[in-house]
Amino acid sequence: MKKPNILLITSDQQHFNTIGAFNPEISTPNLDRLVKEGTTFTRAYCPNPTCTPTRASIITGQYPSQHGAWTLGTKLLEDRHTVGEDFIENSYRTALIGKAHFQPLRINEEYTSLESYPLLQDLDFWKEFKEEFYGFDHVELARNHTNEAHVGQHYALWMEEKGCTNWRDYFVAPTGTMDKELEHKWPIPEEYHYNTWIAERTNHQLETYVDKDENFFLWASFFDPHPPYLVPEPWDSMYDPEKLTIPKGKENEHLNNPPHFQLTQEENPDFSAYNETGFGAHGYHSHRTSEERHKKITATYYAMVSMMDKYIGKILDKLDELGIADDTIVVFTTDHGHFFGQHGLQYKGGFHYEDLIKLPFIVRYPNKVPAGVTSDAMQSLVDLAPTFLSFANIKIPMQMTGVDQKEVWLQEKERARDHIICEFRHEPTTIHQKTYVDERYKMTIYFNQTYGEIFDLQEDPEEYDNLWDKPEYQELKKDLLLKYAWAELGKEPIVMPRIAGA
Repeated sequence: MKKPNILLITSDQQHFNTIGAFNPEISTPNLDRLVKEGTTFTRAYCPNPTCTPTRASIITGQYPSQHGAWTLGTKLLEDRHTVGEDFIENSYRTALIGKAHFQPLRINEEYTSLESYPLLQDLDFWKEFKEEFYGFDHVELARNHTNEAHVGQHYALWMEEKGCTNWRDYFVAPTGTMDKELEHKWPIPEEYHYNTWIAERTNHQLETYVDKDENFFLWASFFDPHPPYLVPEPWDSMYDPEKLTIPKGKENEHLNNPPHFQLTQEENPDFSAYNETGFGAHGYHSHRTSEERHKKITATYYAMVSMMDKYIGKILDKLDELGIADDTIVVFTTDHGHFFGQHGLQYKGGFHYEDLIKLPFIVRYPNKVPAGVTSDAMQSLVDLAPTFLSFANIKIPMQMTGVDQKEVWLQEKERARDHIICEFRHEPTTIHQKTYVDERYKMTIYFNQTYGEIFDLQEDPEEYDNLWDKPEYQELKKDLLLKYAWAELGKEPIVMPRIAGA
């Protein structure tokens, strides 16, 4: 039996309700096509709502607390086992095109990073780079979001090959000219946008694999709609801010929440008590913004999704053109969600509302995974690695603690997990939390703190009513704490089987 190809397509920081098939205010015809041709899982979650930890979980099949890349500014150590290594050992080719973010932007005397300054802008280095990278035998990388300074690597090489020798003019690079306060319209021509690059280079790899009749595991890793909020013409004028439903919080909703929720609503909050490392933490700042800006960034965020959708469509079209669509499992998802006004919050951080930890998640495998179906079977990104291996009939390493979802995707089994765990640790002790989610309830606990959150997702889907301190819910709290303890015990890896009595 022919083994399937695996094509993982991810966005970055995409809210789960930004697919046109489920939200008529946004246009995503190509994601809608996947919805029609595959199964959409409505309860998919990230294992951590920031980039490095979750992306490392995708390729290791382990939680951040297990693989060690526990926050931004850390790295996934090179000795960690990755799913790409298993594919390579079983005659698959592996590739990553786009964003990796397995390593930090800065280094010290003890740790190196291929994604750090000044190396990421050493184009001669990247022109000759042929090494395996975390189980990918072919990589084409970039690091920046829109006009950030972190542009370089293979994306910059590609721009120069396309004749865009002045590419620095479009980025806040050391020699660039762009205003860091620039929002909404990005002057870069669409033909030089990284969406164009990712689709073109992904399609080139697909052609190469077909020409050589090779099975592949390919990750097309898009950067949008992660802020800064910028998109080139004509996408910048696609949405009228006045015609969109603009998410907002509820007045006084954070009164019963932990202190850092309340601080976000202040003009100049003091988060110094949380900062141990000196590097700061995502979300621990004021989230206040003007009504006008709020509307405009929502429109730009939607435009970024719509533009990305166009280039996802080009990849899907290439599968059809090459005649391999029926032999390829396509998974579309994102690394974590996003706030654009929900609960009075913007961006991301230590706030485990559904907006941030729940994901868009679509699986297409023609004639095998049911088409046009939605499922509420729980999924976690930590499940991707073992599930991909299962479909390829490759033995799943024992240290992978994600769940094999193959039978669920094929609709041969109703569900493979009854809970989710999401971790967030941005400082050694002061910002360290974990969230347990089951079919109805969500509970978040904090290291060395007596405060927390409990939400009834059935009766309070907007998560406005924190039940943690309410006397009538103390038995529920005890029950959830016990279930969480069991869940933590259940995700401990077993790196080898027991083979003797002593």
